Amino acid sequence: MRLTQIRDFVAVVECGSMRAAARQLGVSQPTVTKSVRSLESELHVQLLARNSQGIVPTASGRAFFARARVAHSELRKAEEEAAQIGAPGGGSVAFGVGNIAAALIVPEAVARFRRQFPRAGIRIVEGLAHLLLSSVRDESLDFVMGMRHAGALDRSLRFRPLYRSELVVAARKGHPMRHARSLTQLATCEWLSTSTLGLAGGPIERLFASQGLPPPRPVIVCEYYNTVVALLAKSDMIGLMQRRALKEGPARESLQELSLVEAIPAVTAGIYTRAGTPLSRAASAMAKAASAVARDLAIPK
Repeated sequence: MRLTQIRDFVAVVECGSMRAAARQLGVSQPTVTKSVRSLESELHVQLLARNSQGIVPTASGRAFFARARVAHSELRKAEEEAAQIGAPGGGSVAFGVGNIAAALIVPEAVARFRRQFPRAGIRIVEGLAHLLLSSVRDESLDFVMGMRHAGALDRSLRFRPLYRSELVVAARKGHPMRHARSLTQLATCEWLSTSTLGLAGGPIERLFASQGLPPPRPVIVCEYYNTVVALLAKSDMIGLMQRRALKEGPARESLQELSLVEAIPAVTAGIYTRAGTPLSRAASAMAKAASAVARDLAIPK
């Protein structure tokens, strides 16, 4: 089995056709076809099949692809690191980040990283951590920055805490309950929940339970920061936000913190990586830059 066979097979599955894979790889279509057929012959199994949508992997092909994609990613990183020895400052990094960290951490982290790796390629994918973790598993992304979720972590992943973030109850400026000082006063309000700070076992539920109160029923569940800010600003709903985020951008102009006597549990943010697989030099440098910036947002662990 040759490395080019793995590369060609992965490209065909990702592109959905021999022609598109050949175009992506910069080789002829017959070359890709011959490579994949040779791989199937060596493995004594059919990996690809054709349907109305194009070329798709068979059951055996899907199983092989899951491993081949990771192997191909590792080989690509090995090539990049070998090349960096003679030409430092290059390489590439791809990482995922939640929308709040994207605004608060990424700009400064990228600036620091580029001073060390001025020729490196950077790919940033914004989204919720739990939706991006599959890309860490198959190494499409080197790491993901996001909130630590409750429950046991998948054995294929590792989580390294960066900082704890203070949470506050927020509402629009001029909200009828802006002078509330206790959760009891807010128990009948309509709440806005996010999937990361949601009610099911999350900080809101724990907070209300600690006061012997049933958790409020959320009217809307929203996963994106900008939409959360807009919804709170245009309604009488109440939501839970990171204190630092409340001081930034549109939230600072339209929302205010409700000063409650109850202490709200903090949440932990960190970096998810693939267990047992070291980060490349470039990815490690980016993670360190993000960690350094994140320390400025931290409260004591």
